[in-house]
Amino acid sequence: MSDNNVMDVRNLKVKDDEDGQRVDRWLKKHIGKTPFALMQKMIRTGQVRVDGKRVKPDTRIFAGQEVRIPPMENKHGPTKFKPQAGDKDFLKSITLYDDGDILVLNKPYGLPSQGGSKITRHVDGLLEVLTNKKGVRPKLVHRLDRDTSGVLICARKVKTVRALGRIFQQKDIRKYYWGITIGVPEEMEGAVIAPLGKGVGDMKDIMVVDEEAGKYSKTEFSVLETAGKDASFVAFWPRTGRTHQIRAHATYGLGTPLLGDDKYQGVTDMFDSIGASARLHLHAYRIMCPHPNEQGFLDIRAPLPQDLKKSFSAFGFHGDTNSDPFEDVEI
Repeated sequence: MSDNNVMDVRNLKVKDDEDGQRVDRWLKKHIGKTPFALMQKMIRTGQVRVDGKRVKPDTRIFAGQEVRIPPMENKHGPTKFKPQAGDKDFLKSITLYDDGDILVLNKPYGLPSQGGSKITRHVDGLLEVLTNKKGVRPKLVHRLDRDTSGVLICARKVKTVRALGRIFQQKDIRKYYWGITIGVPEEMEGAVIAPLGKGVGDMKDIMVVDEEAGKYSKTEFSVLETAGKDASFVAFWPRTGRTHQIRAHATYGLGTPLLGDDKYQGVTDMFDSIGASARLHLHAYRIMCPHPNEQGFLDIRAPLPQDLKKSFSAFGFHGDTNSDPFEDVEI
């Protein structure tokens, strides 16, 4: 594609807090409404350049470099985040831990981690209000589904983002989730190992077990309490990080979908019959990992929100916060 109007070409400098990002992910932030496949094509065909040079989608870019964005994409941009009065107070109210390097939030149900089409309010946008005097703001280190609540780690410094990234890649971390399932799994503890891939056709919005093309996926589970044969309080530890992994494994691996999961067969009239909350019953309860800056060990827990407390009470679940159901499982 040639530049029919050079005035439309944008040349943006990489900010300090964008240092080390892949160029394709950097582009997604700056021209977020553009289809990802088209972004990849723009890079491969040389329309996107860094300091005047061609790059590959996985090329890392660094603070101070200049990225050329071709004219066609100027009409496309991410859905603009709309700051609201009280955003800073809201973040403070959901903060579980903050030591100046690491910020840990208790993400509410229904709040997306990042923006997207027609999404104007999300955690990534809210973090803008915490930008420091050097123009650096906290960055998400991982994500949670919109309808999953709980522990969400952010980093306030570029070096901390990188260090945490290495910890996540090396799997030197434990992430425990609490869920309520419809029914009781046949086994009280164990692991679901089932390759997951994106569905097609009517199932294009979910992940499915795909023995041929799916990616290796493993989820440890432990049934902590049961309500007869109707429901179970289950702890999950995803050993891999696939999209919707716990939700898909609960449904297709255990045969007990998460209560309230309208994408994975978890819809039931149980909400009305016993007074449970009408939401996805999955909560990122606890994260344990070495501090990335060698400042000891992090063990952070997110208390159950009120809507899940209501459901736990309805089923008679106590929610034991002291024991570690996976203590004997090796990293």
